[in-house]
Amino acid sequence: MKALFDRAVRWWRVLSSPSRYFSLGFLVAGGFIGGIIFWGGFNTALEATNSEKFCTSCHEMRDNVFAELKSTIHYSNRSGVRATCPDCHVPHQWTDKIARKMQASKEVWGKIFGTINTREKFLDKRLDLAKHEWARLKANDSLECRNCHAYKFMDWTRQSQRAVYVHSTALAGNEHTCIDCHKGIAHRLPNMEGIEMLYGAPIEQISSSEPEGPSAK
Repeated sequence: MKALFDRAVRWWRVLSSPSRYFSLGFLVAGGFIGGIIFWGGFNTALEATNSEKFCTSCHEMRDNVFAELKSTIHYSNRSGVRATCPDCHVPHQWTDKIARKMQASKEVWGKIFGTINTREKFLDKRLDLAKHEWARLKANDSLECRNCHAYKFMDWTRQSQRAVYVHSTALAGNEHTCIDCHKGIAHRLPNMEGIEMLYGAPIEQISSSEPEGPSAK
């Protein structure tokens, strides 16, 4: 036991006063290599949690919102350009992405305690979950939408008259943003009674007799 303690003391002295044992060049090179390994490992782990495979690894997402996404144009379309879960729910900029990951860490708590581990629980929480995401997109000016859809590059000749009117009116200034009209763009809507949507966007969805709301196209 004493030998083990003496060895620990010697190693502590080496670590606490490394310059007595190693050259400055060795320390710099070691720190540089260690930094690369740490940063590479951190980003690898970050990207692993930023994939559709990871998002749908739990049945709560796979059996509910991901199943709904499959029926929309964001999942399958003529051009083959598909939006995945992180494309819409995780910012692309690194600092914003880290902040979002920290915010989403509380979802682990929900997973552990089974907050939405059944279809019934998910439907009961659907409106609250949707409101959180709508508020986030409203606050960041629908940043994830704008990563792919740019107002200044819209071709008005290929849009319906109603779409041209709404886009040119709502998006021309800074008062409104994408999520104000497109709340049901990739998933079924909850009961929308009392929820504001611009330009009558949800009328056909609110009037549906289907309790969960129809799939948004």
